Amino acid sequence: MAIALDDLQKGEVIEVGGRSVTLVEDIAKGHKVALRPIAAGENVVKYGYPIGHATSPIAEGAWIHSHNIKTNLSDEIEYTYTPKIAPKHYPKDERMVMGYERKNGDMGIRNELWVIPTVGCVNGQAEAIVKRVKSEMDCSHLDDVRVYTHPYGCSQLGDDHRNTRRALAAMVHHPNAGAILVLGLGCENNQVSEFQKEIGTWDPERVRFIVAQEVDDEIEEGVKVCRELVEITRSDKRTPQPLAKLKIGLKCGGSDGFSGITANPLVGLFSDWLIAQGGTTILTEVPEMFGAETILMDRAESCEIFDRTVDLINNFKGYFKSYNQPIYENPSPGNKKGGITTLEEKSLGCVQKGGAGTVVDVLDYTDPVVKRGLNLLQAPGNDLVASSALALSGCQMVLFTTGRGTPFGSFVPTMKISTNTRLYEFKQGWIDFNAGTLVEDEEPEALLARFVDKILATANGELLKHEATGFKEVAIFKTGVTL
Repeated sequence: MAIALDDLQKGEVIEVGGRSVTLVEDIAKGHKVALRPIAAGENVVKYGYPIGHATSPIAEGAWIHSHNIKTNLSDEIEYTYTPKIAPKHYPKDERMVMGYERKNGDMGIRNELWVIPTVGCVNGQAEAIVKRVKSEMDCSHLDDVRVYTHPYGCSQLGDDHRNTRRALAAMVHHPNAGAILVLGLGCENNQVSEFQKEIGTWDPERVRFIVAQEVDDEIEEGVKVCRELVEITRSDKRTPQPLAKLKIGLKCGGSDGFSGITANPLVGLFSDWLIAQGGTTILTEVPEMFGAETILMDRAESCEIFDRTVDLINNFKGYFKSYNQPIYENPSPGNKKGGITTLEEKSLGCVQKGGAGTVVDVLDYTDPVVKRGLNLLQAPGNDLVASSALALSGCQMVLFTTGRGTPFGSFVPTMKISTNTRLYEFKQGWIDFNAGTLVEDEEPEALLARFVDKILATANGELLKHEATGFKEVAIFKTGVTL
């Protein structure tokens, strides 16, 4: 097959791979065209792997999409470890990151004051505290003062309650926050005293707690505490930090036919580059590994990591089945409109964000990174939940590739990378970097060099589009019953 770089018309003759093909129907930009006849039942190949099989004969020059191919995926798959580890090597880069070194040695790329509610019941009070802090105090030395509201913390059971507590505890530990006020209610399931056990250890100078039912005026008390925190952070300065301290999340959303050709491979090149500097990347969106999971499994550094990757995939399939939901209900309507036909096609493009790196660890939801290199993380494909999950595991920044565009941002800098130039030019208020030049006139290594410069500038304090607009949120993974 070939991918249309622009809208093509029926009757046009295209030259691909030394052969001439006459189009027998219109082919939209990003969509697939058959370069030879494909028989019914025959596998359709992209990226060197089958992305499904033809459900009817497909003529040379015909459009290939949902109407004539179907996934090959099934529920039960037996996996075998066949190591194919061939990481790319880049020379050491002597540049440094101007970051904030925390007492535990972690590095933040932002210095922000966060108010974190333990339960949704005090969201309004938390917002009122932040509003007064911004209006009454000089916070010009801080990158942001922000409350991260959520609807959880009470009436939850099992994994949902655990996820909420672990997610909020991970936020307390995040190095992009220079100071944190945790605001509780007093009668919620997520009691502050129990929540503190989840946090473990914290810096009492920088992390403070208020229980609203235990003080006369929680807003006044919160403003008082934040005034102290603002002053404490006033002396924080950026200092040179090694590239090895960078932890970067890898995420794609709103994919199109170019995602696996431009933006995702570019992010994969960056992942390999950063790992060569001693840094860390995390790949998530487990349902969007289905159909390409063996590529990652064969890159596991050991049998143990292979087994844990198998569990990562099978447990997520089991999660879908436990709620009687289809495992392969993907791609989304937006993906299909952009040219993605089957889950295999989407996944084969998705995993390219992990480059050629060896998989060194598999993380449960909210687990912190402990091993440098390429990590896999248990989280769904949902854009905000997955991006938040990457940050909760310690990523200071998320690289978010998109062929459709989106304005959102997680609670850490979330760089939007367009798969095509048309989107970049159309959505200047959303997109931070254009990978579309990869199919125009720019060589991969030249584009990578510009991309690294952009990422390091962001790490050094340059604001992304969503940061400038203030679109920053957290979303906690919910799996089960709400009382």
